[in-house]
Amino acid sequence: MVGGGTAGMPVATFAAERGARVLVVDAAADVGGTLHLSTGQLSAAGTKLQARKGVSDTTDAHYDDIMRISKNTADPMLVRLAVDNAADTFDWLQDNGFVPLDEHPVLGRAHEPYSEQRYYWGVDGGLTILETLRGPFQAQVDAGRVTVKLSTKVTALVTDEQGAVVGVETSGPSGPETFQGQNVVLACGGYSSNGAIFQKLNGFPQYYDGAYPHAQGAGIRLGQSVGGVLRGQDYYLCGFGAVLDSDTIPAGLTARPLHHPEMRQPWEIHVNVRGERFVQEDGDSVDVREHALLAQPDLRRWVIYDDAIAKASPPQFSGGNKETEMAYFGAHPMFNKASTLDDLAKAAGIDAGGLAASVAGYNDATKNGTADPMGRQHRPLPIEQGPFYAIRVQGTSISSTVGLAVDEFLHVIDQNNKPVANLYAAGEVLGSGQTMGDSFCGGMMATPALTFGRLLGQSLLNWEDRAAQAAE
Repeated sequence: MVGGGTAGMPVATFAAERGARVLVVDAAADVGGTLHLSTGQLSAAGTKLQARKGVSDTTDAHYDDIMRISKNTADPMLVRLAVDNAADTFDWLQDNGFVPLDEHPVLGRAHEPYSEQRYYWGVDGGLTILETLRGPFQAQVDAGRVTVKLSTKVTALVTDEQGAVVGVETSGPSGPETFQGQNVVLACGGYSSNGAIFQKLNGFPQYYDGAYPHAQGAGIRLGQSVGGVLRGQDYYLCGFGAVLDSDTIPAGLTARPLHHPEMRQPWEIHVNVRGERFVQEDGDSVDVREHALLAQPDLRRWVIYDDAIAKASPPQFSGGNKETEMAYFGAHPMFNKASTLDDLAKAAGIDAGGLAASVAGYNDATKNGTADPMGRQHRPLPIEQGPFYAIRVQGTSISSTVGLAVDEFLHVIDQNNKPVANLYAAGEVLGSGQTMGDSFCGGMMATPALTFGRLLGQSLLNWEDRAAQAAE
């Protein structure tokens, strides 16, 4: 097992429960992978929790929602495999102590809503899932059926003369070692902390330094080394953005704007570097906003407003307050303030003519009560009273879009769609593009990772166990 995170822990747990002897190799100092920092969003239809709360839901409805939200860009085979088995995974988590928030399941938050309440997460996000996984996993470690080697990297896959994967080479505290096994599962996450691979596969820099540090693309490198191919290259998508602390790539996080109208109606306008508005700021589709930002130069937008709005509007940032927000102006590179729009444009690096035209068009519609050029409805105040303000917001993503191609049994496949013998993959190494397509679908990273890990653990045994069974 290469990786002991969201997918790797279930693989090891379920395989060991069936009598297999499992080696888990992880580059980190602890198991858990991205669960240490993820929001841990889950989605599943037909769960026991839904039934107890009177929610009638089906896997077909879940499947249809994913294909609708992704505009049929998600992989139908993998989506079907994930949603058809998600309820069993979620029920197993609950049976082992997972406690979702009281009001859950819900339709959704942060991403496009589902048509039914099938969205769940715990009070501590990914850590809630991790602590649930630890008990069954540790029980198998204590029983001697799972061996864990931490702070250890898999440097190569070992193959036989026919090209079948028969083991791994590792490097860690014990020095270089080689281990043999009938099955090797790549569950070592994505590449979102490797800037070079991120840029190559996604076509954009990794602007935000917020990904799991060990997401270095090892699984992709290992899979490709034995003929595996990639999918999802056309499906990169960033979130609607965050305020970063510098122009360094990658940069740290300063604040997360509240851009969801259901959480905070917009008082400001959003413009690109040309000073143009590019999206209806109060539109109810987060997917539309995200794709609109994807089309803007450098995935950037600026939030523009004036002094009257600054004084009357609610705080713009998650968990923030107006006093903290205003203190950034003059002290932070992404916050600019000026007495005129022309000076603001120069300070923020926006085209002055474009910004003036955008503000004029917005003000005319707002003051005259006519239709807004972008279709916006919530227009409490025009932008006309200096000083004027601009906050630069950067589109970001900390997940991996591109991943290894697999078949319906989660075998890694080659360019001829043939399985690479004995090699499997699950989790973020598959890439979000396969389970979500070109949109963010709630719960369709963590849940497939857990589910595919469980399915593999229920179907695989190592070579020694198989040989012993055959001799009986």
